Amino acid sequence: MALIPNRLQNWPVTTSAIYLGAGLLLGPHVFDAMRLSPLENSELLERLAEITVVISLFTAGLKLRLPLSNRRWMVPLRLAFISMTLTVGLITLVGVYLLKLPLGAAVLLGGILAPTDPVLASDVQVKHARDDDRLRFSLTGEAGFNDGTAFPFVMLGLGLLGLHDLGEAGWKWFSVDVLWSIVGGLAIGALLGMGVARLVIWLRSQHREATGSDDFLALGLIAGAYGVALLLHTYGFLAVFAAGLALRHTERRLSDQAPETETEQIEMPSGDDDVEEIREKLATSPESAPSFMAREILHFNEALERIAELGFVVLLGGMLTNWTWTNEALWLAPLLFLLIRPLSTYAGLLGTKNLHDAKPYLAWFGVRGIGSLYYLFYAIEHSLPEDIARRLVALTFSIVALSIVAHGLSVTPLMKIYEEKYG
Repeated sequence: MALIPNRLQNWPVTTSAIYLGAGLLLGPHVFDAMRLSPLENSELLERLAEITVVISLFTAGLKLRLPLSNRRWMVPLRLAFISMTLTVGLITLVGVYLLKLPLGAAVLLGGILAPTDPVLASDVQVKHARDDDRLRFSLTGEAGFNDGTAFPFVMLGLGLLGLHDLGEAGWKWFSVDVLWSIVGGLAIGALLGMGVARLVIWLRSQHREATGSDDFLALGLIAGAYGVALLLHTYGFLAVFAAGLALRHTERRLSDQAPETETEQIEMPSGDDDVEEIREKLATSPESAPSFMAREILHFNEALERIAELGFVVLLGGMLTNWTWTNEALWLAPLLFLLIRPLSTYAGLLGTKNLHDAKPYLAWFGVRGIGSLYYLFYAIEHSLPEDIARRLVALTFSIVALSIVAHGLSVTPLMKIYEEKYG
């Protein structure tokens, strides 16, 4: 993968599809070099998926630089809240009436399959922090928000199965799992992201301290936001995404107050000493310190994200066996991709202006991926009955694999058409 990235730009396939194929080769059907059970190894797989998702959510937040007052934020918010709720409802109906699942399992399946993925959808997300294309911005923001806003439906499904306390008439679910966990997670992440960003920039610009540690800063902020959110019983996914957003928006406000400093355009000299000297100046100058910090953290996180994507999708490919695949996915996937996703997208965006040409692309690029797998393993770890667990494993694995293939084959040609028409 290190040797061929430029060639992949013109291939009608994404890196995720290649990783999935590599996993299939390593799995039991070919070389039998890897054996993992979604049920027996669910705790390990949950942790790996958790790490992958939080890295990607923080990266997504760092890429979204538009001011929060900009009206373009309404599209990802409507997609992440209204459209996703509609998606859960429609999948629940399919689960009850077509898949013959119990109501709780059908709601749980909706919560698992409804969120779009911030990891595998990188090819249709914003390319850099100053990319404000409405399609890429909307898809990135949607994936950042809905990996957290799906959690209440997962908890509702578990509650209907008797595995989570919903409270009388669902009051505890609504007050704690919906209101407090969503608002609290966003607030915790925003406060920590803004506070850490301001502290680091002040230390660097005023005292020339805390330099050369952007990798630890990224990991520390991710772990801090996620850990505090979990300790206070809020959604860590939303906290991590909000931390990335807050750090980027703190950088934007401070950079806008300073003279223009495009650190990305600075040409580094060839000598190692000169490079380090310039990097030190950029990191500690009051004018360039905010943008330099954000750029370095983003570059580090993007590298982590690529490594995590490779590792987990290879594992997914290796776990695709006869029992983790179901032929029901051959009709459920088209129903989800071609009917449920478009219906919920168009319904959620009713009344929006200047978005007509992007809506078909928004409706199609609802990539399902590692976020869905995390929720699946999370449910299994909460004592999901084995018969339901096996059914949901087969449905989820099959849908995610088909999404990787279908969206992976279509992303290059469709995005070329979009950019030629509207780019």
